[in-house]
Amino acid sequence: MIGGVQNIGRIPELQRRILFTLGMLGVYRIGAKIPTPGIDSEVIRRTFAQLDGTVFSLFNVFSGGALEQLSIFALGIMPYISASIIMQLLTVVIPQLETLKKEGERGQREISKYTRYFTIVLAAFQGLLIAVALESGQFGAGAVVEPGLAFRLMAIITLTSGTAFIMWLGEQITERGIGNGISLVIFSGIIVGIPGALGQVYNLVSTDQFSLLEMIFLMGFIIGLTAFVVFVERGQRRIPIQHARRVVGKRVAQGGMSYFPLRVNTANVIPPIFASSLLIFPTTLAQFSDDGGVVTQFFQDYLTMGGVTYNLVYVALIVFFCFFYTSILINPDDVADNIRKSGGSIPGVRPGKSTAQFIDKVLSRITSVGAIYISAVCLVPIILSTEFGVPFAFGGTALLIIVGVSMDLMSQVEAHLVSRQYDDLSGGGGGRQRGRLGR
Repeated sequence: MIGGVQNIGRIPELQRRILFTLGMLGVYRIGAKIPTPGIDSEVIRRTFAQLDGTVFSLFNVFSGGALEQLSIFALGIMPYISASIIMQLLTVVIPQLETLKKEGERGQREISKYTRYFTIVLAAFQGLLIAVALESGQFGAGAVVEPGLAFRLMAIITLTSGTAFIMWLGEQITERGIGNGISLVIFSGIIVGIPGALGQVYNLVSTDQFSLLEMIFLMGFIIGLTAFVVFVERGQRRIPIQHARRVVGKRVAQGGMSYFPLRVNTANVIPPIFASSLLIFPTTLAQFSDDGGVVTQFFQDYLTMGGVTYNLVYVALIVFFCFFYTSILINPDDVADNIRKSGGSIPGVRPGKSTAQFIDKVLSRITSVGAIYISAVCLVPIILSTEFGVPFAFGGTALLIIVGVSMDLMSQVEAHLVSRQYDDLSGGGGGRQRGRLGR
């Protein structure tokens, strides 16, 4: 690991990519502090202090605190993520989109273009809702300096432009920087809250609300939970594929063995995000409603975060979305067809329908393990904070994002180091660069 970090300084291209990524993330963090014109940020900040456990607090975490002060980046990248997920769902039900998806790079470019357009539409709609909510006093009385049509248009244009800029910024990081730009934007928004969380723990210890021994146990638990997440995220089930010898033209292509990997957590962080959004949306509506009806009281009594009913429904939704989203990402029939077309077969399994059934069986088992894993990671912080008063600042969803993005970033840095190593060996003009694994 240390050798790999040292080698970064010897590769100018990798240095430029890292500096470019840091610069773009710095621009994003600066924009997150610029308030939307025509609003009183202090009023909104005081209101958000009372909205803990609502859909707004969830989105505020992903926006890096931009939503609680209604900055120009208040919507964050969530409209783009929503548009991407909706487009993935539509590729299953719309034949034209499914055909584009199978056309390779050209089809992906078309789908990406439609996703960008849909993102702008969603951002404009959400911007309108926020502008109306601001004027009606839902975020505090006096949040808008001069209400009216001009403010609504200004808010829609500002918030939509902010989301479009973040989307462009993420694509620039992906193309010219290091790592996945959209993931890094979310990652940076989450980790900026770490200093504040550490300060909160320190205050609890200094005021004797939390003992030093309890803090040590908490740090050890967080480290252990993070190590567990890293271990499971790397886990996969590799299905062996035997390729027969083939005659291509006048040449004979030798057969061999390859593997089709199935990750334990194929659905990634989508299930907990969907489950959290669905659960806290009714409680958010109940908090803004003053009718005192039976439905409102039911949401407040049984869907409060940390309650038994909340936890059971939360786990059920996570399990459902794990299977649902995995079925969208991996189609056993398509995988079996691709294996057959490539001249391969799974040892001991007949090609065609039997192969698809075998893959579906393995996928169902490994998805069950992944659903239990995600449920445990997301539920443990909630139980610790609500039942035992442990100041667990970030939920399981944020932890999954931090670990996943960090692992992906390390993998891409290592790939650049290994690529440079091979370039030096083939060119013969430089010393052998060692990658992160020392190979």
